[in-house]
Amino acid sequence: MTASATAAFVAALLLTAAPPATAATEPDLAAVERFVAEQADAAAYPGVAVAITRGDRVVRTFGRGTTSAGAEVTARTRMPIASVSKSFTALAAVQLAERGELDLDAPITRHVPEFHLADPRGAAITTRHLLGQTSGITDRTLPEKSLPQPDSLDAVVARVNPTSLASDPGARYHYTNTNFHLAALVVQRVTGEQFANYLRDNVFAPLDMRDTTAITTTDELPDDVADGHLFAYGASIPTTEPSRFVAGSDGIVSTAEDMGKWLAAQSGAARSGPAQSGAARLAVPETLAAMRVPAFPGSTYGLGWQTGEGEARHSGIWFTHCAGQLLLDSGHGVVVLANSGVALGNEGTGALEDGIAAILEGRDAQPSSPRSLVELALGALTVLSLVLGALALRRPWRPRTTWQVVARLAPRLVPAAFLLLAPTLLGLLVGGGRDITAFQLALYSPALVLWLALSAALNLAVLITRLVRLTRPVTG
Repeated sequence: MTASATAAFVAALLLTAAPPATAATEPDLAAVERFVAEQADAAAYPGVAVAITRGDRVVRTFGRGTTSAGAEVTARTRMPIASVSKSFTALAAVQLAERGELDLDAPITRHVPEFHLADPRGAAITTRHLLGQTSGITDRTLPEKSLPQPDSLDAVVARVNPTSLASDPGARYHYTNTNFHLAALVVQRVTGEQFANYLRDNVFAPLDMRDTTAITTTDELPDDVADGHLFAYGASIPTTEPSRFVAGSDGIVSTAEDMGKWLAAQSGAARSGPAQSGAARLAVPETLAAMRVPAFPGSTYGLGWQTGEGEARHSGIWFTHCAGQLLLDSGHGVVVLANSGVALGNEGTGALEDGIAAILEGRDAQPSSPRSLVELALGALTVLSLVLGALALRRPWRPRTTWQVVARLAPRLVPAAFLLLAPTLLGLLVGGGRDITAFQLALYSPALVLWLALSAALNLAVLITRLVRLTRPVTG
């Protein structure tokens, strides 16, 4: 046997003995769909839509469950993607930088001359600071949800100007929607066209994202977008999203099918195949990759992307919807849209994305969610507070000293204080300093607010009753 014949025989033998190279890397999509169904049930999501990509290909899209209107959720069901929108705003700015129309490191006053914060350090804020969440503006210095809401990007500046900075621009990471409101305004000023129109013509259209649009306020949600849900005591309750300004920060409405095209395009590949491949070029590959690395030392936030070891992602949370996107170094991408909002015990779709990613990479994923357990605990606390309050109202009580009066009655004010401070405390402890109004807190966790309100009311009733009893003369 000649050397060439021997080589051919060995090659044939190896190919016969080993499975095809693609077989070992082919994801178990049936397992993914089972996990999504089980995790959606565990987290009480009425409807979920998913897209899975591999490199520049969309390999699977699907939906499960129903909308609040009773329609089946499919890969073409339109839902808000919330703060996943920030990645689109960042791309718009980066596209302009690639074309030489925008210097990301120049002060934004070059394009927004009326921007002049009360804090003189604001003059140094650049577009890169905004996209990297390091401008120094925070929800503590500018409570963007509590303040009156603007109705246009141009109106954002007047709301921002009176604020101060929590740190020097570029020094510290502080997540706030205000940064992306301003970044969208910069894009609008540089291009001379409405921000939503720029996205439509330069991002959505090239990717054939036909069912995707950008809105300015939540009041502008398209008619075919059904209300999402809040969750209380095990029930998903259809609810309209409260009126808020969302341009640039969390104002894109899309579908799993369209978002698959978006993730596929993140590879930077350009090819002349069918539009539905999602492989249109948005920017050069090096630029797209640079957006997914930390923008500033000490931060894990890139330009509109949260960075991590072996992955890049961004979550999106509304009070009635949530979404998330995840890109893995393995080449897989995952998008999840759900029609149930952020809540105590549910901070978004991260568990769904992580579980899907685990299966795609050949690892195990077990569905779990503390959401129902949290609601059960809050329900039990509410019943306990009701029982204890009723018993306290009936119990006879006659302290002997002023000190006993103060020591026994002062704690009755604590639940009322917690109720009043709950939005601030929750924003600090759970939201990393984010702003939330009292009304939005009630949407975030109706069970928590009901428990605090009932406990406060009963304790105040006990306090008042006992003070009244103290004023009555002792008889007998």
